[in-house]
Amino acid sequence: MTPRSAAPGSITVRVPAKVNVQLAVGAARPDGFHDLANVFLAVGLYDEVTATPADELRVTCAGPGADQVPLDRTNLAARAAEALAARYGRRADVHLHIAKDIPVAGGMAGGSADGAGALVACDALWGTGASRDELLDICAELGSDVPFSLVGGAALGTGRGEKLAELAVGGTFHWVFAVADGGLSTPAVYREFDRLTPDAPEPVASPALLDALRTGDPTALAGALTNDLQPAALSLFPALTDTLKAGTEAGALAGLVSGSGPTTAFLAKDAESAERVAAALRASGTCRTARVAVAPAPGATVV
Repeated sequence: MTPRSAAPGSITVRVPAKVNVQLAVGAARPDGFHDLANVFLAVGLYDEVTATPADELRVTCAGPGADQVPLDRTNLAARAAEALAARYGRRADVHLHIAKDIPVAGGMAGGSADGAGALVACDALWGTGASRDELLDICAELGSDVPFSLVGGAALGTGRGEKLAELAVGGTFHWVFAVADGGLSTPAVYREFDRLTPDAPEPVASPALLDALRTGDPTALAGALTNDLQPAALSLFPALTDTLKAGTEAGALAGLVSGSGPTTAFLAKDAESAERVAAALRASGTCRTARVAVAPAPGATVV
């Protein structure tokens, strides 16, 4: 694909949000992480990360929720640039601009998406020629969700979610995402999960869910959606129960908390139904807004 430059010498990468159609969580490991059976599905809400040559590493951000995005070296985009630069023995002299459209702190991997986007953008800008496996290795160092942001489509994540096996998807799924007022801390949700589920079983991917993805059957997928973190998220953010009720009463096939929340995700029968569910959610007073998107979506792509 021919890169589209947002400015002379710049590279822009588009990277998708995700929804976890299954998130099976095991007990806490000695390293503090949890073993997962995490079925990721990339959805068509995107951030764009533009890398431009600069005298030093700098991060800027614009778009919904941009004021909540850190602009220092804790930002995953900055960490991605530094990791790639270190591996190839160069300085991370780059201006990274993030155009946000993925809800911030919403359980849809927006920060992870930015990390993957920055990695691909810097690789293209600097001509490092890193292999896909090298990029995925850096992604795994950055965070559990970052490798999937690079890959997109659908995948089963095991380990702490970073070991990916790509999955076949046999159709298009229509989703509505209700963006909550307020955020949830992922570590806090996991701590609450540990409190509520002291004897969590070994996580295993659902054969029925994998089959529903493969056949592209939204009704079957709706019947198989699960998120082991949902009780913990609802314990910490009880108002999400009202959002879930509003979406399902409006005709969604099913609803669940997306990842660690607080965004809630609703699977719809088709595009028309998705628009009706979104309109009902916006009118319900139970969320800040509702967004419609289709899945699967491609991973990090130079545009």
